[in-house]
Amino acid sequence: MTYATETVDDKARLDIFNRHRPRLFGLAYRMLGTRFDAEEILQDAYIRLHNADVETIENAEAWLVTTVTRLSIDRLRKASSKRETYIGPWLPEPLVADKGRSPEADLEFASSLSVAFMVMLERLSPQERAVLLLHDVFDLAYADIANAMDKKEPAVRQMLHRARERVRTERSRFDADRDEHRALVERFAAAAYTADKNDLLKLFSADIALTSDGGGKITAARKVITGIEKIVRLFTIAIAGHADRITREVREINGEPGIVEYYDGKPFAVNTFEVRAGRISAIYRVMNPDKLTALHKPGK
Repeated sequence: MTYATETVDDKARLDIFNRHRPRLFGLAYRMLGTRFDAEEILQDAYIRLHNADVETIENAEAWLVTTVTRLSIDRLRKASSKRETYIGPWLPEPLVADKGRSPEADLEFASSLSVAFMVMLERLSPQERAVLLLHDVFDLAYADIANAMDKKEPAVRQMLHRARERVRTERSRFDADRDEHRALVERFAAAAYTADKNDLLKLFSADIALTSDGGGKITAARKVITGIEKIVRLFTIAIAGHADRITREVREINGEPGIVEYYDGKPFAVNTFEVRAGRISAIYRVMNPDKLTALHKPGK
């Protein structure tokens, strides 16, 4: 997205905004889960900066983080009601890195970006989500978070404590060794599309779960599938049955190795994986075509 500039003053504002843009996008995306919503939040934030008296802003980054946080909370509250009527499970739009470049090249994508982590965030209220992200991911001090949230510090501390309690049992699950994670994904890529049941059984944990997001626009399971036998059967029968029309490649997706799947040469699904104790414990499969549009762009 580009923003037009007409005067030196406008250019200065644009320079300020672009300097902090990666951090702002990282925050808005983690809050909302889609590139479109995050970009709209950034556009609104830029308009507010454009109309603000910059000379009265002591700390531009803090001002912009506050603006993006508040806009994101409002947008997430509205989105929550829509997600209640969403057909099947809702998953965040995957961020597939440009070939040859990982989102981890940007500091703001270096941690807590995985689909598994973002799915976990869905159990928090918009304000709890904002506080957890601002403190645990973006390292803001309590005073800065209180200002951004228009809350008192004790209220922020209590909100963070409550948010951590709600996700505590899950946090440690997202720290798998990166080399191990990639090796498991590559083994899955080799086994899943050749109906290698034995290798899949070795790759999957007994309590593995598969979440598919088709959004009602493509055939996909409308409930989370659990159990190793069911999921092995899915990949050895349903998916492997179309193997001659499916190609796939291992790509960086939300900062982790994942698989982009093509059907007759067109993007069809993006698969990300949760790894625990040396096995794949969860698969997140985004198939909603509205969430795969970025893959049709040049360079993707």
